[in-house]
Amino acid sequence: KGMPHKFYHGRTGRIWNVTKRAVGVEVNKQIGNRIIRKRIHVRVEHVQQSRCAEEFKLRKKKNDELKAAAKARGETISTKRQPKGPKPGFMVEGMTLET
Repeated sequence: KGMPHKFYHGRTGRIWNVTKRAVGVEVNKQIGNRIIRKRIHVRVEHVQQSRCAEEFKLRKKKNDELKAAAKARGETISTKRQPKGPKPGFMVEGMTLET
């Protein structure tokens, strides 16, 4: 009862309707060369919350704390993410050249 079709397994959607035992979920489905927004009803046992924004929420909370600390010190900080950049150079030792 209320089992979604295998196509929708693992898909991310947005809830648009809530009933007693099920929820209506809006999911994108590719049909031919276009993407159609499908509305399906699925029982709540088959739905779990997406964790895609978890890292963003943690980063936002950490940035707010860093900004508050910087404001107390009277300075401004950049909260933008920075790429790792190149690794530092090093010398390879222990190599002997045989001739």
